[in-house]
Amino acid sequence: MNPDITLREHQRNAIAHVLYGGNTLLAHEVGAGKTFEMAASAMESKRLGLSQKALFVVPNHLTLQWANEFLHLYPSAKLLVATKKDFETANRKKFCARIATGDYDAVIIGHSQFEKIPLSPERQERQLREQIDEIEGAIAELKYQNGENFTIKQMEKTRKSLQTRLDKLLSTDRKDDVVTFEQLGVDRLFVDESHAFKNLFLYTKMRNVAGLSTSEAQKSSDMFMKCRYMDELTGGRGVIFATGTPVSNSMTELYTVMRYLQYGTLQKKNLTHFDCWASTFGETTTAIELAPEGTGYRARTRFAKFFNLPELMNMFKEVADIKTSDQLHLPVPDAKFETVVVQPSDYQQDMVADLSERAAAVHSGMVDPSEDNMLKITGDGRKLGLDQRLINPLLPDDPESKLNACVQNVLRIWEEGKADRLTQLLFCDLSTPKNDGTFNVYDDIKAKLIAAGVPEKEIAFIHDADSEAKKKELFAKVRTGQVRVLMGSTQKMGAGTNCQDRLVALHHLDVGWRPSDMTQRNGRIIRQGNQNKEVQIYQYVTEGTFDAYLYQTLENKQKFISQIMTSKSPVRSCDDVDEQALSYAEIKALCAGNPLIKEKMDLDIDVARLKVLKADHQSQQYRMEDKLLKYFPAEIERQTGYIRGFEADIQTVTTHPQIVEGFCGMEILGKHYMEKEDAGEMILAACKEMKATEPIPLGSYRGFQMELSFDSFRHDFDITLKGAVSHRVSLGTDARGNIIRLDNALSSIPEKLEKAHEQLTNLQNQQEATRAELGKPFPQEAELAEKSARLAELDAALNMEDSMPEREEAEQADKPSVLADLKAKSEHIPPYRASGGREEVL
Repeated sequence: MNPDITLREHQRNAIAHVLYGGNTLLAHEVGAGKTFEMAASAMESKRLGLSQKALFVVPNHLTLQWANEFLHLYPSAKLLVATKKDFETANRKKFCARIATGDYDAVIIGHSQFEKIPLSPERQERQLREQIDEIEGAIAELKYQNGENFTIKQMEKTRKSLQTRLDKLLSTDRKDDVVTFEQLGVDRLFVDESHAFKNLFLYTKMRNVAGLSTSEAQKSSDMFMKCRYMDELTGGRGVIFATGTPVSNSMTELYTVMRYLQYGTLQKKNLTHFDCWASTFGETTTAIELAPEGTGYRARTRFAKFFNLPELMNMFKEVADIKTSDQLHLPVPDAKFETVVVQPSDYQQDMVADLSERAAAVHSGMVDPSEDNMLKITGDGRKLGLDQRLINPLLPDDPESKLNACVQNVLRIWEEGKADRLTQLLFCDLSTPKNDGTFNVYDDIKAKLIAAGVPEKEIAFIHDADSEAKKKELFAKVRTGQVRVLMGSTQKMGAGTNCQDRLVALHHLDVGWRPSDMTQRNGRIIRQGNQNKEVQIYQYVTEGTFDAYLYQTLENKQKFISQIMTSKSPVRSCDDVDEQALSYAEIKALCAGNPLIKEKMDLDIDVARLKVLKADHQSQQYRMEDKLLKYFPAEIERQTGYIRGFEADIQTVTTHPQIVEGFCGMEILGKHYMEKEDAGEMILAACKEMKATEPIPLGSYRGFQMELSFDSFRHDFDITLKGAVSHRVSLGTDARGNIIRLDNALSSIPEKLEKAHEQLTNLQNQQEATRAELGKPFPQEAELAEKSARLAELDAALNMEDSMPEREEAEQADKPSVLADLKAKSEHIPPYRASGGREEVL
């Protein structure tokens, strides 16, 4: 290893985890040095003879950068790095043959190239058959339990698609000249940015649960099959995943990671089926949500809570090496976050209101999904929040827009950092440059910056660097300050981009769907190697558009991710949030800008919660009444009886004392025995000769009648000493010992009496406390009444708003003729009509 490099403690610990543990997930904060950890793990594994050849699967655009960093740490390492050309159809076979035959320390290939190396058809067939068997088992179970037809049909559909894949595999002509994954000789698989493989198919009998993706990514199922092969080959020690954001959207992603890395553990604990895992660690609830019109409701089922988190995290941490920023204390710059809020233009306000009408139309089923749907509306809403010209390029450029606010900030910082050639990053996922003359945000900002005096050569788009070599050159220019403004998307400029040396500001023009997107973006500037002690991060928000909602969604998602990815012991349960398309009610509230709808939704939740608490309070009151009438009197009577019995038995023991160092004698089956040994032997003999399962009289001892019985549950013989109260004594195999056990039972009666007195006192105290609590009113009655009244007001107000257009039309119409018409009609019909058990006023 390069002697100039000293690994940090957390890096050495992570390498030890890989070497001594099994499969590992390096879940370290962005910028914690995972590249060095993986490279060192591979080289140490080889040095110790634990592995022969390591395969590194990294994002396509980072293969060269990875090779550079690997050689920086191990200058003499023998690497094979794949380029785009190597995986063209003509060259792929040759390249795979080089992997298989060469003695390399590490082979570095891209995510999409890895997918092109096939597993052997035999193994694919075996794993597909396993999956088909599993799903057929699940279908049979559902049919046995009379499950929903819809769910069975969905599973049948999945089985069919797997069967189609199997048939296709079997029907293709086998070509022996293709080098398969097994023939590469790889016995360590390192996957960088492993969250790219999170869409692994899961089948479940849960239906319409928000956040459960049953769509399959081919690359994920390919990765899963290869991980299963690596587990077979290495005994669950050969797969190492690395990502700064292991949970990016929903906690079901934890299940996916566990399937990749802990399949054996899941099998042992019977948690391989998602429904088993979900029932152990999660709970779905169906909540009623407000529909966009403000009057109707719809049901939505979602994973509301996750339970048993300490157990889940203990199991997860067998593979996961979690390191958060609060544990690492990395030498990174301090970041100051600033949210720049801009007001929407009149055009934007009108178009946002129009989105509300479109959402209502889609919800009511008036529009064909191919023409308009919620995803399209959500997309238009995001574009509108960025710039109105994305909806129609003929609209004017609003001088107060977030684009112009961003340009001003970029210019100011560019001017201030001239002397040190400080650099800036701009992130924008929407409206990327297409070079076809249409309006896009990138070209608009570039034109404005050039017009304000920024040299064109100092502005660059990540999209122009379309090869590894060009990217490397571009990042080098940013590091030296030749390019001072770099613009790009999360996908192209997020994970793995290292150009932080002179970065002083980062601008978020739009917002990602997932916290991981924002973490990866911010990780470009809050990174080791940045020369600036302080950096600025700007978030631009257009008020009254989807921007605010998106940031709120991110905050909610981050809350539960923080509870998982923490250095502290996790809470017992936490809420889960995962939703990608906006709900109708939220669109309505956002678009209409109507605070009443938001208030109504909040009140609905509060009133429902208070009603549940009130119902619980009332049932507690009923339980207290029951206890005062039945439970306490019966229990007090029982304990009083015990006390009287124990007192009488103590009197009996006192009048029949045991002789010191001797034996007072015992009567067994009509005979009197004066020797302890003889009496003990006779008890054992009686046990052996006992034929009946019912208790039998045995004799008497110290004033108590003895009864012998056999406990078939414990497989033990018992003697019950019957006085005022019965005292059960378990027998052993030692003759003298059994007599001692009987004496001990009698001498412990005073203790039992004391406990009975304590129990009686407790019962009397509980009875008094229950009397005091009985009849107390519900403590939040006033709050419930106030909120219920306000909710009724809001319902009335929203219903009035809904009927406003009709009322206005009626007022504008010719009133006398309308009234006359109504009067004429009403003479021929009764005033009320019954409809479905409900009266409607005509």
